[in-house]
Amino acid sequence: MESILIGIKRFFKNKNTVTIIAILAALGILYWAYNYRIERQTEPINVPYATMEIAPRTLITADMVSTRKVPGGVNSKNLLTSTSQIVGKYVSNKAVIPNGGLFYSDMVVNWEDLPSSLFEDIPDGNTIVALQVNLESTYGNSIFPGNYIDLYYVTTLDNGKLMLGKFIESIKVLSVTDSEGNNVFETIEDNKTPTYLMFSVPEDMHLLLRKASYLDGQIFPVPRNAEYSNNPKETKVVSSRIQNYILDKAIDVESQDRVIGGGVNVIGGSGGNE
Repeated sequence: MESILIGIKRFFKNKNTVTIIAILAALGILYWAYNYRIERQTEPINVPYATMEIAPRTLITADMVSTRKVPGGVNSKNLLTSTSQIVGKYVSNKAVIPNGGLFYSDMVVNWEDLPSSLFEDIPDGNTIVALQVNLESTYGNSIFPGNYIDLYYVTTLDNGKLMLGKFIESIKVLSVTDSEGNNVFETIEDNKTPTYLMFSVPEDMHLLLRKASYLDGQIFPVPRNAEYSNNPKETKVVSSRIQNYILDKAIDVESQDRVIGGGVNVIGGSGGNE
């Protein structure tokens, strides 16, 4: 027995033995910590999700939200985990919550935190445009704020032929309103009819659209898929033929007018200050 104890003491006094034991212990701790972390990250948690696509500035009601289990490792920095944090609040002016999407704190706000006007968020140099629409031209009221759409133009030429094509692409819808200016998606109970699509474009496009609106042609919106809105292109005129057709039927005011002092001089006109 005594010889066994002496052997054990010698075993533990050996520096190589101590080093091996320390390494094995460290590896054991790392292995346990790694597995513990993985288990915590993959342990399912119950979170709310959207049962339908919810547009910006929309009141979130109980029927728009359900719950499901997701892996604990999901991006949870700002993830909302309780329906009480969501129901009765509004979707942010800058967010669209997709069908099946989770709710994050920067997407959900109180009514008083929403911008009071669409003009607060438009880029410098842009102008708000209200395009007249109806239930049919919005594809059964399926164009939502935050979606990116294209504008098409159709008219009959002087020779009787039809001209139809994409006019301007990648325009972000700011709001869809009824005839009284109310957001049609603010509450689902009212079932409002869309009358205007609100968006903003640079001033040159705004003037082009204004000119087109006074001609015999028609401008109508065409929605795209979710990827088109998630990765928007630059907003631009894509048909020079349609653009030139509109410009040929209108006077370019800037090339005709010249401001001198406090008045306006009409170049080539019969009046004005010289």
